[in-house]
Amino acid sequence: MLLAEVAQATQRLADAGVPSPRTDAEELAAFVHGVKRGELHSVKDSDFDARYWEVIARREAREPLQHITGRAYFRYLELQVGPGVFVPRPETESVVGWAIDAVRAMDVVEPCIVDLCTGSGAIALALAQEVPRSRVHAVELSEDALRWTRKNVEGSRVELRQGDALTAFPDLDGQVDLVISNPPYIPLTEWEYVAPEARDYDPDLALFSGEDGLDLIRGLERTAHRLLRPGGVVVVEHADTQGGQVPWIFAEDRGWTDAADHPDLNNRPRFATARKALP
Repeated sequence: MLLAEVAQATQRLADAGVPSPRTDAEELAAFVHGVKRGELHSVKDSDFDARYWEVIARREAREPLQHITGRAYFRYLELQVGPGVFVPRPETESVVGWAIDAVRAMDVVEPCIVDLCTGSGAIALALAQEVPRSRVHAVELSEDALRWTRKNVEGSRVELRQGDALTAFPDLDGQVDLVISNPPYIPLTEWEYVAPEARDYDPDLALFSGEDGLDLIRGLERTAHRLLRPGGVVVVEHADTQGGQVPWIFAEDRGWTDAADHPDLNNRPRFATARKALP
């Protein structure tokens, strides 16, 4: 019975324009029935929980899957998320993967890493987990987001602060090996084209940044230059339509070298990197 209900739910979600209807129908079935997705066939007909249709209705209305289940998966992490915090996206996993490789390639015993605009803490926690001797610092401005960040970083090695990413960590100036950020980068003019899950549920502070979407990235360029040691690296996520623009922000006459763009798993421009020039 449950698999038949899942098939029906899949059709409902597809009709509502949900991008991954089958996956979401199965995830919600697993969530409601307290099993893993691969175990749905083991749920007896008599154990079917009618609350399934309540959560399907919420997803049909384009409430994010992660808000309904209260969890988001990111690389090897399971994070707590909900209203007030940006839900981490799969595209950012490739950004973090590049950063991990870059840090491992450095001849540094205990690399110092800073995550600006940390949101749920996904990036900072992934780096702390996958670069075991790293010292990871993270900053978030929003108190609403920090409610979730604090839960996620509890018991980890991540040092979390509340504050403005542009003025954060003056005590680390010139000492950081890697600065990474997934900042807001959607142009205000694009509001109507943003998916309902993001536009109606993610905080505006985490989405929009000026007329061309690059206001905060321009500010973070100066922050990264201040924080990094010579030879240190910055990694910044951006929209796939901004690929030609972001590397130019990290210009040679502003103290950078090796500025480049990189694709995500869908081969779309997704993040820019640059190295702080040696003196």
